Amino acid sequence: MGSGTLGQNKQVVVVDYGMGNVRSVAKAFELLGAKVVISSQAKEIKQADFIVLPGVGAFAQGMANLKKLGLISGLRQAVLKNKKPFLGICLGMQLLARDSEEFGRHKGLGWIDASVKPLESIDKKIKVPHVGWNNIKFSANCPFFKNIKQDSDLYFVHSYHLVCDLASDVAATCDYGIKFTAAINRDNIFATQFHPEKSQAMGLKILANFLNYRHA
Repeated sequence: MGSGTLGQNKQVVVVDYGMGNVRSVAKAFELLGAKVVISSQAKEIKQADFIVLPGVGAFAQGMANLKKLGLISGLRQAVLKNKKPFLGICLGMQLLARDSEEFGRHKGLGWIDASVKPLESIDKKIKVPHVGWNNIKFSANCPFFKNIKQDSDLYFVHSYHLVCDLASDVAATCDYGIKFTAAINRDNIFATQFHPEKSQAMGLKILANFLNYRHA
């Protein structure tokens, strides 16, 4: 799926808050024809057609960086009030939770009724962090998985996972000794534990579905 008209004239703001992999995410959207702005400015985030919060690293540092940059209220207004399509990736998904147990207990954005917990497996042969390709099972009615094959392999890198209070928020799961949340979807909010930008053709299809999303 090369460059084309799929994301033409759509401005995607990739939030740069100092937590890694911003350029690779931007490049994936550019391959789909989207106009991409990498920004740490609340004003540009509010003007976006689509907002992406990527990230790798520690939960507490991610929250601290968002606070330091003054982005939390702007993100809340754009996503929760104005219903801009939002995509969280890896740490960007975990930050949506109300709290995390990573290196202590830390408050998150609280957009999703969930907690971030260590990825603990019953099978001691399974190593943490979970790094590499693994297949997912997703909800058939989630618009972000349109035209995606069930049990598709996607790329993961993580040691913690999101535990949702509401089953309705879980859009996809993955099995790695335990079954964990691989993606969530609530209204205009979509987020993945896997990295679509590193997941080759299937990852690009998921990003294309995100660009095609329209809030009802």
